[in-house]
Amino acid sequence: MIKLVIFDLDGTLLNTIDDLADCTNYVLQKYGYPTHEVDAYKYFVGSGVVMLLKRALPEDIPEKVFENIHKDFMHHYEIHKENKTKPYDGMVETLEKLRKKGILLAIATNKPQEMLPNLLKHYFPTIHWAAVFGNRKDVPVKPNPQIIYDILKATQIGKQETLYIGDTAVDMETAHNAGIIKVGALWGFRTKIELKQAHADFMIKKPQEMIRIIFKTLS
Repeated sequence: MIKLVIFDLDGTLLNTIDDLADCTNYVLQKYGYPTHEVDAYKYFVGSGVVMLLKRALPEDIPEKVFENIHKDFMHHYEIHKENKTKPYDGMVETLEKLRKKGILLAIATNKPQEMLPNLLKHYFPTIHWAAVFGNRKDVPVKPNPQIIYDILKATQIGKQETLYIGDTAVDMETAHNAGIIKVGALWGFRTKIELKQAHADFMIKKPQEMIRIIFKTLS
């Protein structure tokens, strides 16, 4: 019986791609580098802000320049991270149903930890999160499973009672590395082929299908 559902954030709970693309293109343009179409960012994101910027930038950027770009991105994104971002259709209602049924909810994301409280308060004000962990100093990012272990410790729930939902191969690898059930979110940034190749245990087309997976398929 599943007692805990852990979610990725970008591309799973929230559609953040437009704001991420806009803010990255802003700093690229500011420093004189080529910008990218929004769809390209679906493959730049998923491994944290540093990797997002490295994928968007040309190779061999001087370290000091990269540090300034990173700083400017973080400042700009903090101001504009809610311009176009929104929860996926049906997500809030599904989360509320899971909580009413006694399921604990948690978040494991490579987004910086300091950004999470305001985002969750803004987009999910009615949802209680049992644990929320993002990118933290001295903690390796996904697909390292440490973030999952931290959530399991915080909630005191076992691996066999936990599943993880995400939209990328990195998410599936994270769940695999942690030894928990992995569910691919087909509404997110990546493709069904990627999630299949990453050996998702289940794939769902819309948030409402979480109810079926948890209470029918896995009960």
